[in-house]
Amino acid sequence: MGGHALRITLLKQVVVVKFMKKCSIISWLEEYWPVSTPFLAVYVTVLLVLFVFKENFPLFLIWLQTPVYWVHQFEEYIYPGGFVEFFNKKVLGSKQGDWPLTKTHALWINVPIIFIGFPLSAVLASLVDISIGIWTAYFSILNALSHVGMFFKHGYNPGLVASALLNIPVGAYTVYYFATSHPLSLGAHIIGFLVALAIQGALMVWGLKFMKAKVT
Repeated sequence: MGGHALRITLLKQVVVVKFMKKCSIISWLEEYWPVSTPFLAVYVTVLLVLFVFKENFPLFLIWLQTPVYWVHQFEEYIYPGGFVEFFNKKVLGSKQGDWPLTKTHALWINVPIIFIGFPLSAVLASLVDISIGIWTAYFSILNALSHVGMFFKHGYNPGLVASALLNIPVGAYTVYYFATSHPLSLGAHIIGFLVALAIQGALMVWGLKFMKAKVT
């Protein structure tokens, strides 16, 4: 019995240690994931220019949405940063800069969509059909327009400059290019737009309704 109890105790300790390590990794990611964005943006852009630009310009435009958005995230969370605090205080009316929107929320919103969804769509655009990636351009535009909308009510907000100078122009040109020089079907554009609208709409409803409810 004593040996059995000891094994159970050791097993519990192993589980606790693994849990603590997992938590520490997540905590580290919550704090530092945005730091990677400028390096990734430069590195991926260089690779795209060197190896994709001349070989496959349509695919280049799809891939370009990812580094463009990394620049956007850099402005939001690194320099000048402060998007979480801005959104909490200015948009939601919270007295706390880190509540109800938190760094944890920022991680689990930005990483799945931009670090996974965007590149995965670009890969599928290359392997399956180019139209699979068009939603990224529409999403880039829609999200950027939300920053413009916040500007008219709250003034400058982190992400605004990248939205105006990169997301909207690059996204709009990409949509224009795939409507003229390398036309996709109307159905492909509609599906891409609806996917982007669904994601952006879900984020806005979650932020402006459910997060707002935690303040009021």
